[in-house]
Amino acid sequence: MARIHTAHNAHARPSPEHIAIRRIDPADLKDALREGFADFWATPTHLIFLGLLYPLLGIFFARVMFGYNMLPLLFPLMSGFALVGPIAAIGLYEISRRRERGMEMSWSGMAEVFRSPSIGSIVALGILLMVIFLAWLMTAQALYQSLFGWRAPESVGAFLAEVFNTSRGWWLIVAGNAIGFAFSALVFCISVISFPLLLERDVGAIPAILTSIRAVAANPGTMLLWALIVAAALIVGFIPLFIGLAIVLPVLGHATWHLYRRVVET
Repeated sequence: MARIHTAHNAHARPSPEHIAIRRIDPADLKDALREGFADFWATPTHLIFLGLLYPLLGIFFARVMFGYNMLPLLFPLMSGFALVGPIAAIGLYEISRRRERGMEMSWSGMAEVFRSPSIGSIVALGILLMVIFLAWLMTAQALYQSLFGWRAPESVGAFLAEVFNTSRGWWLIVAGNAIGFAFSALVFCISVISFPLLLERDVGAIPAILTSIRAVAANPGTMLLWALIVAAALIVGFIPLFIGLAIVLPVLGHATWHLYRRVVET
């Protein structure tokens, strides 16, 4: 279970090294997931995703079907979802925070996020993740064009045949996944703790990022396991026509808040 890693030093705006980090183990991940599911069950945030996520996905896939030039970016867009997920999870963190404190659960209460003293830092960190996401898409597009040129696939079948039945396609799969892993690892390290920390304390974007990196460095094995759990859960959510995301995304968002509470000393 969680153990104190560094001494706590209370301060209005503590420097990153003065924000105490605990060591955690897989049992903490299990507890965080259990509490995340409890938050999800108590506050049906899945309705938000059912109402907003599916129309956006429908528009996107309609665009893909009628514009084959978008096909090479289909997988990068899907996998890149995890890069901007922490931004969308801000509301879920706030739900868990308010439920933890026995506060009112309402849309007006959720709006408190936008009046947070850390809103500037939250926005700045969100912009950083969007820049990383766009960089990933540009890199994926450049990789595809370096192997297949500028010609758009003639059809979905032709695209899949090129990817899975040619040496260029396998290079695309291997190199694309390696590069995607690097982008995902970067985003995970800088955001796994930083957004929840900013929601609770006005420490500034850079201290929050550095604290998140310290948390990962202090718990490499457990944090790697958490990253694998998140990746596996997203894959499961994507498979049944994205229906599973209506449950997976809220549970992961709520669980991340409870993971933060175990990692960062209050």
